[in-house]
Amino acid sequence: MNAALIVIDMQRDFCSPGGYADAAGMDVQRLREPVAHIQQLLKAARAAGLLVVHTREGHLPDLSDCPPAKLARSVAAGAAIGSQGPLGRLLVRGEQGHDFIEALKPAPGETVIDKPGYGAFHLTRLGQVLAAHRTQRLFLCGVTTEVCVHSTLREAVDRGFDCTTVGDATAASRPELQAPALAMIGVEGGIFGRLRNTADVVAELGGSAPARTGATTWTQAFSGA
Repeated sequence: MNAALIVIDMQRDFCSPGGYADAAGMDVQRLREPVAHIQQLLKAARAAGLLVVHTREGHLPDLSDCPPAKLARSVAAGAAIGSQGPLGRLLVRGEQGHDFIEALKPAPGETVIDKPGYGAFHLTRLGQVLAAHRTQRLFLCGVTTEVCVHSTLREAVDRGFDCTTVGDATAASRPELQAPALAMIGVEGGIFGRLRNTADVVAELGGSAPARTGATTWTQAFSGA
């Protein structure tokens, strides 16, 4: 299918107590809500032979790849990058918090992209990996909808990829941000690609979930309706 599933930042730092998101005052239980849907997507993508890519946001131990402005933003959020937390130094590669949650560990051979920014293409090898697999279509899921998912989506669209965001397999840092973050994908006739839910994508990839007729609205993709 020349397609890839991109699972964005399902790390302990964003989805577990004691990580970066928790220190910044986010509801990590909310950020874990897409896990079951992402598991379904992974099962379908693996069965269909898609390239599967998992991303992790984090920085080198000396923070040399963390811009001062980003570090300052993390300090303002109350979760200074590199500071010590229950899961190790926040958003630092190699720490416990930087790794994936147990429910969404990559399978052997799947690609892991460590990224220093919000978008998965910035200063990473993702572009080369996709080019090597002649990838044309991307299915995106993960956290957070309004930051790393949207940043990666916009980078991908600018690079010419045909993108599908799986709405109910994403979560925003605050509940009031989820709906508008999904709604803006479909403006101008789908300027940032398609919006679907997990059932749609599983069916498209050849799974057993029933296909839906017509386009999925942002409400359906958000609620699973």
